[in-house]
Amino acid sequence: MRSTSLRLLPILLSAALGTGQAMAALPPPEDRAAILAMQGEYAVRFHFQETVPLSPGYEARQAKDSGAREVVILVEDSPTKIVLQHLLVSPKGHVTKHWRQDWVYEAPERFEFVAEQTWRLRPLAPEETAGKWTQCVYEVSDAPRYCGTGAWNHKYGNPTWTSDRSWRPLPRREYTVRSDYNALNVENRHTITPFGWTHEQDNTKVRREGERTVGTLTREFGFNDYRRTTATDFGPAYRYWQATAPFWAEVRARWQAALASGGLVLDTPVDGMPVIEALFELAAKRENGDAVEAGAIDGVFARHVRPLAAAEATAQR
Repeated sequence: MRSTSLRLLPILLSAALGTGQAMAALPPPEDRAAILAMQGEYAVRFHFQETVPLSPGYEARQAKDSGAREVVILVEDSPTKIVLQHLLVSPKGHVTKHWRQDWVYEAPERFEFVAEQTWRLRPLAPEETAGKWTQCVYEVSDAPRYCGTGAWNHKYGNPTWTSDRSWRPLPRREYTVRSDYNALNVENRHTITPFGWTHEQDNTKVRREGERTVGTLTREFGFNDYRRTTATDFGPAYRYWQATAPFWAEVRARWQAALASGGLVLDTPVDGMPVIEALFELAAKRENGDAVEAGAIDGVFARHVRPLAAAEATAQR
């Protein structure tokens, strides 16, 4: 009887899993708990300070400090993917959709910033992602910004995720005031703390020509401290998201479709404002209960978003 049961085991497993299919790896529960712990209502402090000059004669710029009130809302939660949306609330109750972070366990691919307003989709080898999460960060318009891949470390009591180094475009705090560099080479670290969570950045400010580095200016330390608060009324943010979430889901799907072709190029100035303003205007209509015309989102993409392959083909002519 025992030998018969053993002979039947492969057949039973094949029937359960499907012929030719392998059971997908599931992340450790403590990893998921750490990511989900970033939900909540926060008083946030942003600090950026240049540290190590890397170019002759370079003088460090003045450190930048700012703050905000921000709520982090869970948008999607599946065994291997978690999506968190950030919303800012001003002292007067005005709501601004902020950045978004997507976490995917053992992701098969990620997008990468390769040149001004240009992102390419790159396959990830299984050995690159085994046991690791890929975090991808998106602009306020849900346009891509950067991704990083790394493992969560739970050894010391405070879960910490550290990314590999990757490229990202200039942050909004910089590209409006300076033009001496055009990319950041970044390692990110997220830590869950007793008070909330932190986001540390090890940034190197770089001049690039396409994907070739032609100069480095300085290193910079970034520290974003998210501390839980009960001193702000985040009701306006929750009401905004309830009214506009279906609209932004459509926008996310449209960006995903654009990236799936292999990558994309934004045909806008570096600030991306034509896309931001157009999508925010449509979201405001949805928030007010007005209908958004069929094809309106596609119209924004048709004006400002090009497939990477088409853009590269045009450049080679």
